[in-house]
Amino acid sequence: MRTNPHILEINIRTWLNHLRGKYGAEISLVSIPEHEWLAFKRLGFDAVWLMGVWTPSPAAREIARQHEPILENIRKISPDFKVEDVDASPYAVYDYRLNPALGKPDELSLLHGKLNGMGLKLILDFVSNHLARDHAFLSECPECFIRGTDDDAAHNPGFFFKGPDGKTWFAHGRDPNFAPWTDTVQLNYFSDRARAHMLRTLLEVAQVCDGVRCDMAMLTLNDIHRETWGWLLNRQGFTEKGEFWQEAISRVREEHPLFTFLAEVYWGLEWHIQQLGFNYTYDKVLYDRLRGTNAQDVKGHLYAESLYQKRSLRFIDNHDEEAALVAFGREKSVAAAIVMSTLRGMRLFNHGQILGSSKRAPVQYLRGDYQGDPEIRLRYERLLDVADDSAFHGGEWSLVELGPAAKDDSSFREILSWSWTQMRTIKYVLVNYSGGYARARLPVKPGPRGAEYTFYDEISDRFFTRPVDEVRNQGLYIELPPYGAHLLDLEF
Repeated sequence: MRTNPHILEINIRTWLNHLRGKYGAEISLVSIPEHEWLAFKRLGFDAVWLMGVWTPSPAAREIARQHEPILENIRKISPDFKVEDVDASPYAVYDYRLNPALGKPDELSLLHGKLNGMGLKLILDFVSNHLARDHAFLSECPECFIRGTDDDAAHNPGFFFKGPDGKTWFAHGRDPNFAPWTDTVQLNYFSDRARAHMLRTLLEVAQVCDGVRCDMAMLTLNDIHRETWGWLLNRQGFTEKGEFWQEAISRVREEHPLFTFLAEVYWGLEWHIQQLGFNYTYDKVLYDRLRGTNAQDVKGHLYAESLYQKRSLRFIDNHDEEAALVAFGREKSVAAAIVMSTLRGMRLFNHGQILGSSKRAPVQYLRGDYQGDPEIRLRYERLLDVADDSAFHGGEWSLVELGPAAKDDSSFREILSWSWTQMRTIKYVLVNYSGGYARARLPVKPGPRGAEYTFYDEISDRFFTRPVDEVRNQGLYIELPPYGAHLLDLEF
């Protein structure tokens, strides 16, 4: 993939159901019309992340269909939903083979080749922390999972369930800060057999895609695994091994040197995960600052080390978060999208996001919203076209320090600004990240005296000129409405 690639997350279960309705035919992965994929390529995407391809768990399906919070969230967006449209979570993996509802077993491999032929890479999910609670491996290797006693289960309600033998207590997968995922079983990463099994699984997955998005990747780190489960593992005589991710990534790249690893990771562990070999890590800090703080806090985050920035995965929308239109509000969401689309690192977009959808159903629901807001859709099409330019992928990025437009006018601090320079082209990105008007002076690369600058604003599709001497002395005057933006193209 090119530098600063664009990746599109697609909920494949809901999209395929949508396409079946759209075309009135029983479509599977390989029979998705080619022009549907090419439409993503024309928007400038380098890769598609198909979320939900793996075989779902029957046990997890039943849990979802009886879980009132899930049903209530579905009811809010689809009051007349049918229970048969509720399925297992894609993250309670029953088998790392293609979900039969999506196509025949070999269709994933065939789709991989088809997408590569169009110039698109294929990204799939890999869940290292846990498996579905009814996974066959539970019976094959009980010691590969976290187990407890009757007392452990009694003192930690909801943390454990009885295994296939009806006697052994197994722990559910969990993030230590939240309640367990009751449709899953927790793997034991201090077990050689468990690690070997997951490495084999990862190598098999790597045969049918170009990269993996690793769910909650930090939970597999030794420190986190020990802090969460050490109280049980130490008692059972298990001891730490080397870091799983370092071993696994190295092993996969022996066979697939260009394979891409994306990590969902939080808690300030992004740099550590990058050092273990991940190409990109979630930038949740940027998301949180864009959603809830001010321009200066956002700008402060962009001073981080250059390599860290290049390996950050920027997003304002994904299947775990509220729809961007709801989380940010209409105009702010567009401003945030311009910010994330013009920074260094991987830029992740959700399918519903670029369609202008304001609805976000639980991942267990098989029906999605493909109507969206037509105006928002057009604005994303424009933004993606602009951000596809080679300057945003092969150019040099730099923060730009603005000056005040007038004495005692501090509104320039609300404008985020940076530039991309490639050969004779320079692009200035300016985003007023506030709810009020903002003015500033933009320092511009010096031009010949007596000449004129010609600027092209790629957001509004307008040209304007300014005398070089005026701009050299004062800077280019900028005035932006609330959450307004300029993306100025200047060629010398």
